Amino acid sequence: MDTQIADMNTDQEVLFPGRVPQHIGIIMDGNGRWAKARGLNRSDGHRQGVENLRQILEACGDFGVKFVTIYAFSTENWRRPRAEVQFLLRIIDYYIDRELQALHEKGVQLRHVGDPSELSPRLQRKIQKAIDLTRDNTKLVLNVAFNYGGRAEIVKAVQDIIRDGIPAEDVTEATINHYLYTSGQPDPDLIIRTGGEMRLSNFLVWQSTYAEFYSTPTYWPDFDREALYKAIEFYSSRERRFGGVREDQKP
Repeated sequence: MDTQIADMNTDQEVLFPGRVPQHIGIIMDGNGRWAKARGLNRSDGHRQGVENLRQILEACGDFGVKFVTIYAFSTENWRRPRAEVQFLLRIIDYYIDRELQALHEKGVQLRHVGDPSELSPRLQRKIQKAIDLTRDNTKLVLNVAFNYGGRAEIVKAVQDIIRDGIPAEDVTEATINHYLYTSGQPDPDLIIRTGGEMRLSNFLVWQSTYAEFYSTPTYWPDFDREALYKAIEFYSSRERRFGGVREDQKP
């Protein structure tokens, strides 16, 4: 590991002279390809991906990131082979059992982003228990996007707005933000996609409008603390204008 990174402290002004993203979204891609390259089963790749999450969350906390949203299971993932889907469902079950207490002790607040209705009642209860236990933690908010799709989220928000009787002329961007799963949270500043693809894949469609996008060929199981540092370093070098222009370009 780069000694500069190994010796870093948690003073973000020293770490990143520019900016640290307040909210990072991560598309954790490449588990299957990581496993195939090693002659392993896809399930081995998913298992290693879960193992990798711990160090990335610790690094995010060290670097000063306050919100992390991970794309764990999309609404489209139900189309995968049944055995793989069942394994992914067991993975989230296992992760809660193994990591919940440690996350709680480290001040991580867990939130579920997505539709829980298609999950088993037992898993729904387990997720809710994790949310309830950690709801007052403030070190880091971890949104787990499980059975999540960006378009489905917007459709649900519109349906809820109509159901609540809000007149069309009163609907604003703030209204829609309020009805999204991420209500009350800042939009992601940085979206990281591992595995080399260059698309959002229905992830945080509304929220990521002005996010910086960082794609790396590194598969998720190999995406380590140093790789995260490089992604944040990329972000800190970007000039975010949100549709405007630089001061020196104004007439």
